[in-house]
Amino acid sequence: MIRLTFHGAARNVTGSSHLIEVNGKKVLLDCGLFQGRRAEAWEQNSQFPFDPASIDALVLSHAHIDHSGKIPMLYRHGFRGPIYCTAATRDLANIMLLDSAFLQEKDAEFVNKLHARNGRDPIEPLYDMDDVVDVLSHFTTIGYHRKTAVVPDMHVTFFDAGHILGSAVSRIEIKDGSRDVSICYTGDLGRFDRPILRDPEHVGDVDYLISESTYGGREHLGSEVILDRLEDIIKRTVARGGKIIVPAFSVGRTQELVYHLHELRETGRLPDIPIFVDSPLSVNATQIFRLHPECMDSEARRAILTHQNPFSFENLRYIMHVNESKALNGRNEPMMIISSSGMCEGGRILHHLRNNIEDERNTILITGYSAEHTLGRKIVERMPVVRIFGEEFHLNAEVFVLNSLSAHADRNELLAYHRLFNPAQLAMSFLVHGDLDQAQKLGLSMEDELGLDNVHVPSPGDSFTL
Repeated sequence: MIRLTFHGAARNVTGSSHLIEVNGKKVLLDCGLFQGRRAEAWEQNSQFPFDPASIDALVLSHAHIDHSGKIPMLYRHGFRGPIYCTAATRDLANIMLLDSAFLQEKDAEFVNKLHARNGRDPIEPLYDMDDVVDVLSHFTTIGYHRKTAVVPDMHVTFFDAGHILGSAVSRIEIKDGSRDVSICYTGDLGRFDRPILRDPEHVGDVDYLISESTYGGREHLGSEVILDRLEDIIKRTVARGGKIIVPAFSVGRTQELVYHLHELRETGRLPDIPIFVDSPLSVNATQIFRLHPECMDSEARRAILTHQNPFSFENLRYIMHVNESKALNGRNEPMMIISSSGMCEGGRILHHLRNNIEDERNTILITGYSAEHTLGRKIVERMPVVRIFGEEFHLNAEVFVLNSLSAHADRNELLAYHRLFNPAQLAMSFLVHGDLDQAQKLGLSMEDELGLDNVHVPSPGDSFTL
């Protein structure tokens, strides 16, 4: 018997975690952190709905923290199995999980200050640096298109997902007695015809599909329109003497945004202003991008191999040290500051927002998805007053949302990918990693346009026999 249970990113966009049980073995697909309100996030992230020590293996689709961020905690609570991923994912997970451990420790310090005032017991971080270092030795890398046994009777083959460097769509093949069962798990599916990365690859026909649905009811703009919008936003802000503040994920979004800015500069469309990438994690991640041309499209690979640098140009500076970051807030001339985190829930971006959000000359440019209840979502919804570091600030800066810079496939791209599967063979489809409305809209489109009649939007804890 094959059992599939959805433990995370079910009817929401963060905390991916799906469990496959077959012939007494348990394999976890991703193990990510839930992101949202601090109290809710702590409650969801501080426990597991299963015994970590019972997990035999983990298949990691990519390095983003909402897919990988609980792996060190899984190890802390007894998991000792192998973690299968691509080489680029392993390299990115190294720096991202260490960064996450640092933030866990800082979060625990913050909460403990509040607890001390109220006479409550202190808490421990979800995990620490030692947990990360220890679990990294369990990572086992697999190249794309190499079929690998992860437990007896279960093989996994990775195909390029085109989402971030090293991201993978998994084709899972299971021997259940006399039956052969195949599953496609998209992880996060990327976009077609994007710069830097290759297009998402089809894994072949399968019996079951587990697909993300982040933008299941929305459509993105084309590349040329993105460049036009980006140029317009920058020029409008510079004309009024303001700053462009860009919350961006350190891995993927930052590198793609820099690539687009490079394109604008090469064609003379970028105003002559300083641009700062203020995130040590982004700096380290960009260096890892240069080490993995095998994950890039032909244009980006050619640039890397001929020692051109698509992530660098005049007026662009990468900021590592805290003092340099603080100094940016003392400068009044027009500039662009790209900083993490993308959902504005931590990192240096909070300081830049705190210092710039009330100035109507400035622009806050949101370049991707922000989960419900995050500061990023409140800015997207243009709430007149937001809280940063416990203080209230008026949102006077202009807000632009450019979701088309997202690394997630939109409605049409998801449907185009799903259309590649033989509907006669597809017994069931499961839509995860999407807010309920987006997953439901995609589900209806799959039924109406693809003729699929067995599409599910599982709730947390829902379990299915395959």
